[in-house]
Amino acid sequence: MIQLVNVYKNYGTTEVVHALRNLSMSIERGEKVAVMGPSGSGKSTVLNLICGLDEPTSGSVKIDGIELAKLGDDARTRARREKIGMIFQTFNLLPTLTAVENVSLPLRLQGMARSETEARAAAILERVGLKDRETHRPDEMSGGERQRVAIARALVFHPPILLADEPTGNLDSHTGEEILCLLEELHREYKSTLLFVTHNEQAARLCDRILVLKDGEIIKEGRVDHCQPGFQR
Repeated sequence: MIQLVNVYKNYGTTEVVHALRNLSMSIERGEKVAVMGPSGSGKSTVLNLICGLDEPTSGSVKIDGIELAKLGDDARTRARREKIGMIFQTFNLLPTLTAVENVSLPLRLQGMARSETEARAAAILERVGLKDRETHRPDEMSGGERQRVAIARALVFHPPILLADEPTGNLDSHTGEEILCLLEELHREYKSTLLFVTHNEQAARLCDRILVLKDGEIIKEGRVDHCQPGFQR
């Protein structure tokens, strides 16, 4: 579902910064994979490449068999809207829209009628426990509620790929655990491929595999042993 092969990403011309160095990774359909590493290790660059928001300096990036570098800007945007749901640390909700309007926005961008989009948005908001918050704007909700809205927005069009960028980073530990449990449940229900970027080892252990990045390279990779702490190389 997600495949990066020999990917380099460089920034700058006179003083080149190597954000990624010969990075290869493959994520199967329905798999849950966590990407860990310190700030500056290349985690955000990986997400931007998978989303088609950036292009590799060299190497191949494919999602669902599609080589993103071969697509024009419009086609990349369309692929992102149809195939990738994003969950952000900072929620990225539009402050002037209600919960149901924020969630229905991806469907509206695909050209669906407003009545249909809001019905589907209301249904998934109920699924994430926000049936009574549909008409509330982000500033009228707690951080945990805003993240639930963001999760509903990411899943409302049933994307085959779900990217979560530090989704518990702005939440207290209790609320963060609730969000992780919700993501685990929704992954089972929707059978999406989940790529989870996090600094939190507890969050990473919910996944099937963990990839550890440092200086743009994978330095450690292994499957999670859910019966023992850590993971097996």
